[in-house]
Amino acid sequence: MSPSSAFARADVVLVGGGLANGLIALRLRAMRPDLKVLLLERDRRIGGERSWRWFETDLAPGLAAWLRPLVTHRWSGWEAGPAGAERYFETPCFALTGERLSQALATALGANLWLGVEVTEIAPHQVTLADGRRIAAAAVIDGRGPRNTRSLALRWRVSLAQAVTLDAAHGLSCPVLVDAVEAGDPACPAFTVLPLGPRRLRIEHARYAATPVIDPAPFRAAIGRYARARGWTIEQAASEDADALPIALGGDIDAYWREARPEVAKVGPRAAIFHPGTGHALPDAARLADQIAALPRITSASVRAVAETYSKTAWRRRRFHRLLNRLLFVACPPEARPQVAARFHRLPPSLIHRFHAARLTLWDKARILAAPSPIPLAEAFEQIPDRAAPPRTER
Repeated sequence: MSPSSAFARADVVLVGGGLANGLIALRLRAMRPDLKVLLLERDRRIGGERSWRWFETDLAPGLAAWLRPLVTHRWSGWEAGPAGAERYFETPCFALTGERLSQALATALGANLWLGVEVTEIAPHQVTLADGRRIAAAAVIDGRGPRNTRSLALRWRVSLAQAVTLDAAHGLSCPVLVDAVEAGDPACPAFTVLPLGPRRLRIEHARYAATPVIDPAPFRAAIGRYARARGWTIEQAASEDADALPIALGGDIDAYWREARPEVAKVGPRAAIFHPGTGHALPDAARLADQIAALPRITSASVRAVAETYSKTAWRRRRFHRLLNRLLFVACPPEARPQVAARFHRLPPSLIHRFHAARLTLWDKARILAAPSPIPLAEAFEQIPDRAAPPRTER
């Protein structure tokens, strides 16, 4: 196949070069090398400056094994809390960068990685590009990111990250994943810091918002203030990346899937597959990639069935996570949100890791709800129904 051909054929066409489709492509090349897999990406590069994180406790050993060659950074633990009052968690933490994902896909797919192509139409067995080219395939998989819908109530974790070089050693030996939550700010602003070398850091500033729109300027200013507060002098900002991760408050997952064209397969956030509390998607993306690659016959219908089942099952199992989001963003007084977020990281480490792995036990849920909270009890009860829209306007 050639990008210049007017008509092309493949066994699998992946539309969108995000994490979900990227892992599917790599898993198919490893497990089903006989298949012709074509990946289409609108941008000129895969992954950008993004970085995906996960904990050792998030994945079963088998999944962790095939992801191991993609790991760009590994730390023996991580910290949460402001400088001088950090809490250390003895659980290995891993990171995969967009650059590493791009390299892996380029090696695995070669000429079947098409960059800078615009898709105008997706059908169950055909994709049409903006220049009129058409690609036929047994399976067409849409992984282009979240879609607008009234069936799901979403908020957004909007962030900007900078890869910086300092003028001196930073002194960090592990990531700081929740730092400097500012009191009184309803957006629960926080920072994540990944040490990439003795003087190199990836500093991310994140806030919660009602829309995924990001104005980079205040984020850059906040990163500068944060670095100065930590006693760091930024010598160079090599790159930056803006991102918006969906956070689920509630919704009707069956209605969401009914809205979608029933013949087209969807994966990743496009299929409402993400951690409802953090927006992170790597563990789910790896599990689904494994399931798709193991299908006896890979077609749009078979992939759609697997993805829809995974999506609906995960959504129902994670209802409690969405309840916590509603308590935080709807019932909780805005000025108290940072206090609630900080209190969460004082809970037992095993509970926190089960939260991130979306495997909370009944005892975990009781422990979280039993802790002292600034949320009025009557308003907390109002948030129990898992509605398709927030119970009332967010404060």
